[in-house]
Amino acid sequence: SAAFTALADPTRRQIIAFLAEGEQPVAEICEQFNCTAPAVSQHLKVLRETGLVTVRPAAQRRYYAVNKTALRSVSD
Repeated sequence: SAAFTALADPTRRQIIAFLAEGEQPVAEICEQFNCTAPAVSQHLKVLRETGLVTVRPAAQRRYYAVNKTALRSVSD
């Protein structure tokens, strides 16, 4: 499935683990993983397209969070 493919990447697994602690803005995610904003954006795009994370726009920022329902279905 697409979710398994998305989670095959170690950086994406780390992003999911980081977001499991709570919703975070993109800037925080970039800071945490010490990679470029475009690289983080690409990982988040894959995770968003597979439904593993959700995005909530607020003013100029975008907040990402784990979609626990989707993650649970992958773990089952």
